[in-house]
Amino acid sequence: MMKLFFKKFGEGPPLLILHGLFGSSDNWQTQAKAFAEDHTVYLVDQRNHGHSPHSSEFSYPLMAEDLYELLAEEGLRDVNLIGHSMGGKTILWFAQQYGFLVHKMIVADMGIKAYPPHHDLVFAGLFEVDVERCESRKQAEERISKHIQDTSTIQFLLKNLYWKEPGKLAWRFNLPVLFEKREETMQGLSDITINNEVLFLRGGMSNYVKDEDFASIQKLVPHATFETIDHAGHWLHAESPVEFVAHCKKYFSA
Repeated sequence: MMKLFFKKFGEGPPLLILHGLFGSSDNWQTQAKAFAEDHTVYLVDQRNHGHSPHSSEFSYPLMAEDLYELLAEEGLRDVNLIGHSMGGKTILWFAQQYGFLVHKMIVADMGIKAYPPHHDLVFAGLFEVDVERCESRKQAEERISKHIQDTSTIQFLLKNLYWKEPGKLAWRFNLPVLFEKREETMQGLSDITINNEVLFLRGGMSNYVKDEDFASIQKLVPHATFETIDHAGHWLHAESPVEFVAHCKKYFSA
């Protein structure tokens, strides 16, 4: 377990938001401000991401324990949770152990199953950037684009690049460990039933949660409901932010 970095906004019932792989709390600032109208929002950096500590250990059970430690430190219970992608798996693992601390949960574009590794090009692009010798963000962008053509993905990854000291760039995430443990982030849930209310909110243009996955999810999460944002992909909160926030607010206020 470790002391996670977080930012806090607003007043009201607690709502904690967990980002996905290669993400950080910074990706959720806009949504956090909208949710802060009704909640005390905690934007959390998971281990090996953002401003949270780096560790050679990285797994969903550990990230769930990190979250438990944060709740204990802050004296929180009856919390609402939003987790995107990897963050969605983290909050599901958390609910399997600590569901008594949870009010409602939203899992954004993530299922319960194991996924085949599919970030090869992303890792190739990131390793192409020699941060020890890279002289500018523009140079880093050129290196990444040898492997990744999608501009939005490149810009998303580059948000993690910062000047560690004058003339020296570094990644905020722990790239070597994320690569070494890449299969850990793809694993499925254990078979412990989750009795909390969970909304699985998916992007209609994403294939992470398919119609045929609903039955197995419902078996493990009996109180699961499903909604789709039709014109969004995997990064549904960034691609359709207004609609995403509206779905979440409606669910939490019901």
